[in-house]
Amino acid sequence: MKNLLLVLMSSSILFIGCKENKKEKTHEANDKTVAASMEKTKNSEAKITPIEHATAILEWNNITIYIDPVGGAEAFKGYKSPDLILITDIHGDHLNVETIEALGTDKAKIIVPQAVADKLPKVFTPQIDVLNNRESKERYGITVEAVPMYNLREEALKFHEKGRGNGYILNIDGQRIYFSGDTEDIPEMRALKNIDKAFICMNLPYTMTPESAAAGVLAFKPKQVYPYHYRGKPDVSDVSKFKELVNAGDPEIEVVQLDWYPNDDY
Repeated sequence: MKNLLLVLMSSSILFIGCKENKKEKTHEANDKTVAASMEKTKNSEAKITPIEHATAILEWNNITIYIDPVGGAEAFKGYKSPDLILITDIHGDHLNVETIEALGTDKAKIIVPQAVADKLPKVFTPQIDVLNNRESKERYGITVEAVPMYNLREEALKFHEKGRGNGYILNIDGQRIYFSGDTEDIPEMRALKNIDKAFICMNLPYTMTPESAAAGVLAFKPKQVYPYHYRGKPDVSDVSKFKELVNAGDPEIEVVQLDWYPNDDY
């Protein structure tokens, strides 16, 4: 009887031990699942790096996007070659053929307005997707929307005519990221919806004043706004004034200042 009791007690201890061990493994598996999920969420966040003026790099899910690449190969040293290139307009601070050639972009898709496509060498033709205003194209799981960009002021109409260039909205993993290109406070910008990050230009005489830029931003209310493309001729736009105006009009909009002119004392 005593031996039977010992056997039963040993069996109970073994059963409990197995149950606890199974429980620990389940917790361990759950922890790994949660960690993997968190890592996936972390990796899906789009990373945006300013290069200079209108030029930026966007990285997401192992996809690298160059926005208006200028500055030669040296400006992109240390970064992955692009999978996708977006060019907004024909001016030299947005389109630089020598830079595109120097970067070794033969495998990249290039999204451009027709005016830019007309200026690219024919060797790039198989890579080009031409988007007109209000058209869209999906590449690498990213839907790119072409948005109008143009001048309104009479004295500036010669710089950017309506229909020639594109601003872009990138739809990335549920997030909408807007690059204005060279524009003023146009109705099409004011009508934008559900923008998470907005990169807004402001430089005279080519685009708009900080006051006009702030008024446009307050109309479409992005979650975050990044002033960029703010060096004009001869002055540099007052981005502090822009931030002040935006925050006074809507404190919920976060104004994020990045260094777009690393080689200048601005």
